[in-house]
Amino acid sequence: MAAPGSARRPLLLLLLLLLLGLVHCASAAMFMVKNGNGTACIMANFSAAFSVNYDTKSGPKNMTFDLPSDATVVLNSSSCGKENTSNPSLVIAFGRGHTLTLNFTRNATGYSVQLMSFVYNLSDTHLFPNASSKETRCEQDRPSPTTAPPVPPSPSPSPVPESPSVDKYNVSGTNGTCLLASMGLQLNLTYERKDNTMVTRLLNINPNKTSASGSCGAHLVTLELHSEGTTVLLFQFGMNASSSQFFLQGIQLNTILPDARDPAFKAANGSLRVLQATVGNSYKCNAEEHVRVTKAFSVNIFKVWVQAFKVEGGQFGSVEECVLDENNMLIPIAVGGALAGLVLIVLIAYLVGRKRSHAGYQTI
Repeated sequence: MAAPGSARRPLLLLLLLLLLGLVHCASAAMFMVKNGNGTACIMANFSAAFSVNYDTKSGPKNMTFDLPSDATVVLNSSSCGKENTSNPSLVIAFGRGHTLTLNFTRNATGYSVQLMSFVYNLSDTHLFPNASSKETRCEQDRPSPTTAPPVPPSPSPSPVPESPSVDKYNVSGTNGTCLLASMGLQLNLTYERKDNTMVTRLLNINPNKTSASGSCGAHLVTLELHSEGTTVLLFQFGMNASSSQFFLQGIQLNTILPDARDPAFKAANGSLRVLQATVGNSYKCNAEEHVRVTKAFSVNIFKVWVQAFKVEGGQFGSVEECVLDENNMLIPIAVGGALAGLVLIVLIAYLVGRKRSHAGYQTI
């Protein structure tokens, strides 16, 4: 195995050759990564030259070679990345177990290469004749395609806070109130911290540090919450005119997480269908409701009571209970019914037994 210093030198030279374009007439090749829908998320057209120092029995030797035209993308190792959880990566393989990995990061203006690594196999006698060790890896390299990737660590849970305080919100327009809501809100966030560990945090929305605004529309009612200067939480209620039903159809979140690798956390989903009731009535649920927005973000809603679009006199209309509350009401009824049935069975058994105990006697 080559010394650490010699392992870093090829990587540095590779960076210079790629970024400064100092390649000696190597032909460019096109590499592409697609997502599950078949849409390209990474398209790279470049050439590269590698310079590797390695040990032989007769002493150190240097080998320079180009990225060959038959190099291929390792599909099971390359990725388009996932919002707020992982970055896009391109893994290219060639020869006998050599891999070039490019990890990308993104910001408001575009993409850039965050990490570049090169794994080369010294057992390839064509590129590394008379090598005294069989495989060398640059620091921070990923496993080669022939090695199973490590299992990512599970997110560590944060301490569970108390249930959030319930507060009342209302939105009014030119035609009066279009939204009444009473609820406690808790944000459930999963993200990568600066130390590369995954964490899940629960953050309560504090009503005393939150301001509310919104808008009324014929087909869309919006409630916008600004909390503690760093969090904007948006609720969008839609309406199905054919069924005269209103429902929560969209949630958007923008917040700052100081300990996150990417402090600006954003998540949105506009295709929800929860908190649903008839227009003119209100939706109520005393049980905690868990609304999944994205893989990394969900909202826990406590003691929700909401009515959208048609609100008469600024008061909640007839209540439509949630399924969770209805189930909670059925449990004591079912238990009571079972106990009553059990008592009835015992009573019948007692009477039958008593009747049989007198069947063998006659009056003299």
